[in-house]
Amino acid sequence: MASGRYDLVVLGAGSAGIAMAVRSARHGAKVALLEPGALGGTCVNVGCVPKKAMWFAAELAEAQKIAREVGFDVQPGALRWPDFVARRSAYIDNIHAAYRRRFEDVGVELIAEPGRFLAADRIATPTRELEAGRVLIATGAKSLREPIPGGELGIDSDGFFALRAAPRRVAIVGSGYIAVELAGVLRALGSEVTVVARGERLLAAFDHELGDALAAAMARRGIELAFRRKTVAVEATGPGYLLRFTDGSSAGDFDELIWATGRHAVTAGLDLERAGVALDAKGFVQVDDWQDTNVANVHAVGDVTGRLALTPVAVAAARRLADRVFGGKPESKLDYANVPTVVFAHPPIGSVGLGEEAARAQHGDTAVKVYRSEFRPMLTALARGEERTRMKLVCVGEDERVVGLHMIGIGADEILQGFAVAVKMGARKADFDATVAIHPTSAEEFVLM
Repeated sequence: MASGRYDLVVLGAGSAGIAMAVRSARHGAKVALLEPGALGGTCVNVGCVPKKAMWFAAELAEAQKIAREVGFDVQPGALRWPDFVARRSAYIDNIHAAYRRRFEDVGVELIAEPGRFLAADRIATPTRELEAGRVLIATGAKSLREPIPGGELGIDSDGFFALRAAPRRVAIVGSGYIAVELAGVLRALGSEVTVVARGERLLAAFDHELGDALAAAMARRGIELAFRRKTVAVEATGPGYLLRFTDGSSAGDFDELIWATGRHAVTAGLDLERAGVALDAKGFVQVDDWQDTNVANVHAVGDVTGRLALTPVAVAAARRLADRVFGGKPESKLDYANVPTVVFAHPPIGSVGLGEEAARAQHGDTAVKVYRSEFRPMLTALARGEERTRMKLVCVGEDERVVGLHMIGIGADEILQGFAVAVKMGARKADFDATVAIHPTSAEEFVLM
């Protein structure tokens, strides 16, 4: 068995692994990157990138109807799904090629094999044994299915990207961002959609007004929302599926079933016990604020840790870790506070900082002041639509520091980034008030409240 010594061995070439490998190599480290599957992990192959492509397709489907309403002589048509998937795949292939060029440029050795621990400083692949000064665990996470009879039926979010046509009628089990994003896309592309949620609202981790507003918007689009429905069994009924719930009711005649009920860490086959790496109660790799595990020189970053499962978070945390261990910056680590995020629902949602309930719990009712704006965006009004944009500022203290900023509506995905900088810098409501508005835009409402 061949062997070699490396300053860093990275297990997994998703967003975190690639970011750590490339940044470390640029600092002069000798790096081996192990990945038996497609480069880019979940985000590039079955996550952010193809999801955003499908969201664009859904946006264009809705735009056809708006264009007709405002006076264009167009007849809305269906998406040629296979043609679009071909374009989507070509885009992803270009990303894979760009990664390989980057590895060659900085000297990262890509090994297309899985790795497992022999000890904290030794990694084995099917063909070689590697000595590692440091090891990064960046193997990501996979979709979690309900452990119920029939839970193996249907598809998950990975399977969504294998579809080559919109199902006639689809059930989506879940209420988080994956569930609402896929529901919006499929509805816009022609499917009848039912979202089955065990709780009382969508997006429980977000400010409650966002989830409530999204539910109303989805209902207006014809999406059926079944709240307080815990699925206890699934049955195959010829070409489709039947869902049974704890209250004895059922729902059927679904051509497709999509599970969006969470994710679990990919650690099987790593032999973590040989290195003594600790997992938490949910099976995620335990790390501290510095991305260190309980084992010296073994680190973990990204979805495998269960901390803010967002691609930019994984990339930022990995780069800061590389700067700390190889770049001479001993204080470098990611600040997980005020991380902005977007849900590519229909309409999109943008959020950074604390929701109102969280702010009141943390700072007390009397310290919190909330500002809101609600309006029909200009294009919606021109098309005689009724959907409204909602914005919210959550402020704390006498100086009204903005600790939360939330929006649902057209453009939320692009508007949020700049305002996230302001929140991160500790802006006050007075700073927003002192900023001249850009008119006519939706974004101006944040500085006119």
